[in-house]
Amino acid sequence: MTHPPLPSSPAAERNKQPILEVLARVLPAHGDALELAAGTGQHAAWFAAALTRWNWQPTEADARLLPVLARRVEAAGLPNLRAPLQLDATAPEWPLPAHAFDAIYCANMLHIAPWAACAGLMHGAARHLRAGGLLVTYGPYLEDAVPTAPGNLAFDADLRARDPAWGLRRLEDVAAEARRAGLALRERHAMPANNLLLVFGFSEAAAS
Repeated sequence: MTHPPLPSSPAAERNKQPILEVLARVLPAHGDALELAAGTGQHAAWFAAALTRWNWQPTEADARLLPVLARRVEAAGLPNLRAPLQLDATAPEWPLPAHAFDAIYCANMLHIAPWAACAGLMHGAARHLRAGGLLVTYGPYLEDAVPTAPGNLAFDADLRARDPAWGLRRLEDVAAEARRAGLALRERHAMPANNLLLVFGFSEAAAS
């Protein structure tokens, strides 16, 4: 049986290598990673292939994307890339293995989901990260002290026209939600096309 070509996101294809270069610097040499909103699986396959000492667990909330994600994982044929699971960040409990993760990665979800997804991500990460683990998010953000690029302003307006619950999130609001979950913003990396990669870890108060 011949399958049709796998769907591919041009944006994911463009940004996977710049993201990988930052991940290779901020992550430890090995560990277990959980990816939320893995979509077509392009990031998962690329990162698992490059970070061979990391076990990568992709997940996706949209059941329609799970077959695509499963095919991408199968096509990659990597021993450190796990079969996908369905996971909704807003769920009070995440259906995951009992062990904790060294890193949780989430790209381009917060602006195309209700604000509750941000709280769900932060509190879920706090539950499922090991001590010393990191949450890494990627995407476009609004920042109080940084002028917003015209392209991001237009993108924000388009998102809100499509769904009033969507839209670019203020970095300051995301960081505040992280603090409520016991996480602190550790690093901010400027990325191509006016995106940011943010690294969160447990705050000192939460760790003590």
